[in-house]
Amino acid sequence: MKYCRFETEHGARYGRVEHSGGGEQIVELISFQGESVRVPARGEAFTPKALSAVKLLAPVEPSKIVCVGRNYREHASELGNEVPKEPLIFLKPPSTIIAPGAAIEMPPAEITGRVDYEAELGVIIGKRCRRVKANEDVWQYVRGFTCVNDVTARDLQKKDGQWTRAKGFDTFCPVGPVVVTTDEFDFKNAEVTCYLNGEQKQHGRTTEFIFSLEEVIRYISAVMTLEPGDLISTGTPAGVGPMKSGDKVEVRVSGIGSLVNSVRA
Repeated sequence: MKYCRFETEHGARYGRVEHSGGGEQIVELISFQGESVRVPARGEAFTPKALSAVKLLAPVEPSKIVCVGRNYREHASELGNEVPKEPLIFLKPPSTIIAPGAAIEMPPAEITGRVDYEAELGVIIGKRCRRVKANEDVWQYVRGFTCVNDVTARDLQKKDGQWTRAKGFDTFCPVGPVVVTTDEFDFKNAEVTCYLNGEQKQHGRTTEFIFSLEEVIRYISAVMTLEPGDLISTGTPAGVGPMKSGDKVEVRVSGIGSLVNSVRA
C-alpha cells in the first residue's frame, strides 16, 4: 500500500494512493490506530482526488525521530571520520518536520554559516517494539518507508561535539511525499539520490549500508521503546554539501518518489 497525509476541509487526513491512467490518485481515507489500519476511515464522504491536486503534509506524526549517523563508508570518509563499529544514533525533535514543498528556513548567519542537505531513506514504525530479539522478525514492527532530508548545520555539528543543535532547528527534517508499505518496497536495494537546483549531488544504495536496517532497529529498540508512527532516518550517502537561500533541494528514493523543498533565509 502507498499512502499520504494531506489537508482537507475537516483537517489533516491520511489517504490510500493508487496509480491510475491519469497519474496517482488518493482513492480513500484511512486511519491508524496503533498498529492497525482502518479503511475506510471516520465514515466521512470522500471523492477520489489527484495527488497533485491536494496540499500534502508530512506523512508522519512521530513521538521521536531517531537518526543513524555515518551509515555509508564514503560519507564517513568525506567528513574525515572513522567508520563506526556500532550504529551511531542521535535524535531530532519532531518540531523539525516539514511537508513536501515547504521551505527549509536558514538560521541567522550569526548562529551558523553552513547548512547541508542529507538525503536519506526513512523507516516508519507501525507496531510498538522494545528490545527486539536476535531471532525475532524485525519487519513485523515496520509500517513503511519514505524520503527524508536530514538537514544539518555542519559548522555547529563540528563545534558542539554533540549534534542536538546542529540537527534540531525548526524545518530541518523535510519528510514525504508518501509512505510505501513493506510489502511493496524493495528496501534491500533502494537508490537514494539528492539534487540541488537540478544537479545530482548524492547517490547511494541501501546495499551500501554499514549497518543493515535489521541491525539498526534492533540496536535502537535495545535503548528506547519505538512507538507506532516513530521515524528512523537511516543515514546519508557521500556528497553532502551546503545550501543557500533560493536553492531547491530534491531527495529521491526509488520506489517511493521525490521530496522537493525550497530554502529561504
